[in-house]
Amino acid sequence: MAGGEALISNVSDTARWVAAYRAVETARADALFRDPLADQLAGERGRAMVAAAPRVMRGGWPVVTRTVLIDDLIATSIREGCDRVLNLAAGLDTRPYRLDLPADFVWVEADLPALTTEKDAALADEKPRCTLIRRGVDLASPSATAKFLDAALGPLGPENSHATKALVITEGLLMYLEEETVRSIAGALARPEINWWVMDVTVAMKRMRAGSMFENAPLEFEPTHGIAYFEELGWRPLEVEHLLVQARKLDRAPWYLRPFTYLRQPNPRKPGRGPWSGVVRFRRVPDRPTG
Repeated sequence: MAGGEALISNVSDTARWVAAYRAVETARADALFRDPLADQLAGERGRAMVAAAPRVMRGGWPVVTRTVLIDDLIATSIREGCDRVLNLAAGLDTRPYRLDLPADFVWVEADLPALTTEKDAALADEKPRCTLIRRGVDLASPSATAKFLDAALGPLGPENSHATKALVITEGLLMYLEEETVRSIAGALARPEINWWVMDVTVAMKRMRAGSMFENAPLEFEPTHGIAYFEELGWRPLEVEHLLVQARKLDRAPWYLRPFTYLRQPNPRKPGRGPWSGVVRFRRVPDRPTG
């Protein structure tokens, strides 16, 4: 960038990078999804990030695969009765504008105020397919998170109804947080109105993000015990999808990584020292009666 400015100056900038990869996928003749807003949101900066990314990220296969898997898990949750989506650290995600959603379905986004304001301005002339509410909130603050959840799960939408079976999404969020913050968020989500939690989990993936490009957005949280970490916090896994294996099935994995997808895959509860990345949908384990 001009003047030696870093391509990624903070974690929020990775939202442009992710949007740029959605734009790359959208431009393909065999695109797995269409996101006509992605290129606009990525902008020149996002496209520059893609150009400078490591070779292993070519084509953005992890982002594309993760997007497809989470799209499918959202659809599954809605078929199972989900009545509200809470997308935490939504970044420049555009699912409310491109997924097939009922007009009265309530979708609530949260992210840092500066990014939220930017997104509001960029999409001011676009119409979401559902009832979309966007809020600026610092999710690293327990009090701010609790206040946000109170409002986001409360009476909203055309019918002014409360959520009863909500789905929470933390796509591309937890890996950037300190463990204490992750545990705080997990505790905050243990509410009766929340049924499901969809996330991406990464273990030993830092080498994929080596280099100066990501020095201002380092990976912080990598649970050694994989999904068992969240099971201990009261969340039961329903679907666990290995990202690289699914990328091969979707014909998006790089050719030189495909042979590894036919080998025995790491146990998601004991992934060991090797890299493992997956998308998981958890269900909250209800509090057990006491006394």
